[in-house]
Amino acid sequence: MTINCFSHRFYKAISGVLFCLSLAACDKAEPPTEQWESAVQGLYSAVLSNDGKYGIVGSIQHGGSLWDMKRKERLFNWNHAKGDYTLFTSTAFSPDSQYAATASERTIVLWETTTGAPVWFWTAPGKILSMALTPNGDYAVLGLANHTAVLFDIKNGGIKRTFTHQGEVRSVSLSGNGKLLVTGSDDETAKLWDIQSGEQLHSWQHGNQLITTAVSANGTYVFTAAQADKAVIWNAKSGKEVRTLPIKTGSYIVGAAYSAARFSEDEKQLMTGTNSQLVQLWDIKSGAQLKRWRISKKDKWKPTSATVLAVAFSGKGKYLAIGSNGLSYKLQ
Repeated sequence: MTINCFSHRFYKAISGVLFCLSLAACDKAEPPTEQWESAVQGLYSAVLSNDGKYGIVGSIQHGGSLWDMKRKERLFNWNHAKGDYTLFTSTAFSPDSQYAATASERTIVLWETTTGAPVWFWTAPGKILSMALTPNGDYAVLGLANHTAVLFDIKNGGIKRTFTHQGEVRSVSLSGNGKLLVTGSDDETAKLWDIQSGEQLHSWQHGNQLITTAVSANGTYVFTAAQADKAVIWNAKSGKEVRTLPIKTGSYIVGAAYSAARFSEDEKQLMTGTNSQLVQLWDIKSGAQLKRWRISKKDKWKPTSATVLAVAFSGKGKYLAIGSNGLSYKLQ
C-alpha cells in the first residue's frame, strides 16, 4: 500500500495525539483540592513559609505581595519603591515565619510578616539570583551572579562570609537550625558548607547547572537537582547518596527539572515540584512515591504549562503549592 506524504504526516500527527492522550490517561496524578488566583499575569518568583501559613508572590506585572494561605487572602502589597512595582528575583522567610525578605537584582528589603512593615532596606552586593534567611531573620544568604554566595547581615549591613563557586549561584538553602548551607551553581556543582566556620563539607558533581536545593530541618539530608540531569537526596554527614529521584534527563529534554523542594519537619518525607506541573511526595527511607498531583494550567485550552515555584507542608495530610501561572493550590 502506498501512503503519500500528506497521509503519512497526518498519521504521525494522529499517533502523537493518541500517544499524549494515552499518557494523560495513565497519569494517576490527582488534581488540586482548591486553587485561587494570586496574580493575573503570572509569577516571576514565589516562596512559602515553613509552616505553610504565609506565601510571597512576585508578580510579573504588579509587584509583590504577602498572602495568608489558609484564608486565601492578600495581606500586604510589598514593593521596594513607592509608586513602583518591583520585580522580585527571589523571596524568603525566616524559619519561624516572623520575618520575610524580598530581593530585586540590586535591592533587598527585610519585612515583619505580622505588621507588613519594612525593617531594613539595602543595596545588594551583586546581582541576586537566590536567597535564604537564617533564624530570627538576622542574616540573608544571597546567591549571586558573581560566582559567590554571601552571608549578609540584613539587620546591620555588611558581608560576614563568602562562599565561592566557578559559576553563577542559582540556588541557596539553609537547614532549619541555620547551621548548614547548600549552594547550587552553573559550574554544575552543589556544595555543603558549615555556615559559622565557612568550611566546605562536601561537593557534589552534576551534569548541568544546579537549579534547586534543599536542606532538612536538622541538617540530616540535602537535596540537589540540576537542569535536565539527576536529582539526588544526600546524607549531609557522610556526603553519600541516599536516593536518586527519577527525572527525564538528556540534552534533548531541555526543560526537564525539579523546580521546587521541601523536606518535612520530621525529615521523613520530601515534597518536590517540577516545571511540568507535577507535585510529588516521597518517602526518604524507601524512595517510594507516596502521592502525586498535577496543578492546573491557567487556560486549559492553550498549549502552555506551569512551573511549580514553591511547595510546603501545611498540616497532617495537607500540602500547598504555588505555580508560575499565578495560581496557588491546596493539595490533599
